[in-house]
Amino acid sequence: MAETVKIMRKSVFTFLQNYNHFSSTAALMAMPFSASILLSQAILPSFSSSSSSSLLFTIYNRIQALFAAAGFPASSEFFAILNEKLAQTISSSVITLPFTLTFFLICKSYVIESLRNPKLKSRPSLSAVFDNFSRIFSTYLWNSILILAANATVFALLFLVFNSLESFGLLKSTNSVLFLSASGAVFYSIVLANALIICNLGLVSSGMERSSNGGGYLSTVRACVLIRGRTSTALALTLPLNLAMAAIEALFQYRIVRSLTAVLLSSSSTTSSFWMVMESLLIFYLYSIMVVLDTVVNCLFYKNCKAMEEQGRQFCYGIKDDDHDDDAYGYYVYDSLKTLDLELP
Repeated sequence: MAETVKIMRKSVFTFLQNYNHFSSTAALMAMPFSASILLSQAILPSFSSSSSSSLLFTIYNRIQALFAAAGFPASSEFFAILNEKLAQTISSSVITLPFTLTFFLICKSYVIESLRNPKLKSRPSLSAVFDNFSRIFSTYLWNSILILAANATVFALLFLVFNSLESFGLLKSTNSVLFLSASGAVFYSIVLANALIICNLGLVSSGMERSSNGGGYLSTVRACVLIRGRTSTALALTLPLNLAMAAIEALFQYRIVRSLTAVLLSSSSTTSSFWMVMESLLIFYLYSIMVVLDTVVNCLFYKNCKAMEEQGRQFCYGIKDDDHDDDAYGYYVYDSLKTLDLELP
C-alpha cells in the first residue's frame, strides 16, 4: 500500500510539473476521444429504445442467442446483466473506434514521449510523437486480441462449469445458480482487470522502449513479465482513476443528458442551449485530464517495475555470499522503496 501511495503522489507531482503542456496540448488531443465516449453512452439507450434495428439491439440479440446456445441458465440475473453490459460496451467501442485509434493513441504517445526522458523540459517534437504512435498503434491492435482472448477464455470456462454441474443435477435450486453466477462475475472481473492492466502497461512499454523490436506483441509479453508480483499495486493504482472517470460519466448523464431532454421537450431559448454546450465542453475537458493523468500513472508504474527488475537482476547476479542472501534481499526491497521516496518533493 505504501508503494501505491508513493507512485500516486509522484504521478500527481509529475503532472503538476508538466501542467502547462499536459493540460493544454495533451488534454486537447484527448478531447475528441472523451467527447465520443461520453456522447456514445448518452445516445445508445435512445437508439435501442427508438429502433429495433439499431446496433445495440442487434448486438444484444446476438449475444443472447449465443448464451442460450451455450446452455447458460436463462433465469440467471448475472448473464442478463452481462448480456446488456457487453452489448453496450461493444456498441460504444464500435462507435468510438476511429477516435480511439487516432486522438486517444496520439495523446498517449505525446504523454509517454514527454516522460520518456524527464531531463528534457521542452515539449516533444511531432516527429517523435508520431514515431511513438506507430509502435503504440501496433501494440493496441495486439492488446485488442488479448482482450478478446481473455473474454473467450472466461466464457469457455463458464460454459464448461455450468454444463458440467447441470449434467450432475447441481443447478436445480435457485441458490446454487445465484452462487455460481456471483462466483462467475468475480472471476470474470479479475481476469478482465488483469488483462486491461497488462494492455495499459504494454502500451507504455512500446512507447518507452526505443529498441528495434519495440511495439507489437513483444510489448504485451514484456508487460506480462513486468507485472508479476505487482498485480495488487496495479489494481490499487487503477481503481481511483476508474472511479474518477465513472464519476465524470455520471456527471455528464446528470447535468447534460437530463438537461438536453428537458430542453428538447420544452423548446427553451438558445441561451440555455449555449451554456449547456459550454458545460459539455468543460466535462469533456475534465475527462481528458483524467485520461492524461491515467497515462502518467502508467508511465511511472512502468518505470518503477523496470527499476525493481534491474535491482532484482543485480541482486541475483551480483551477490556471491550465500550467508547474506536474506539481508541483501531485504536491503534490495528497502532500497527500491527508498529510491522512489527520494524522487518525491
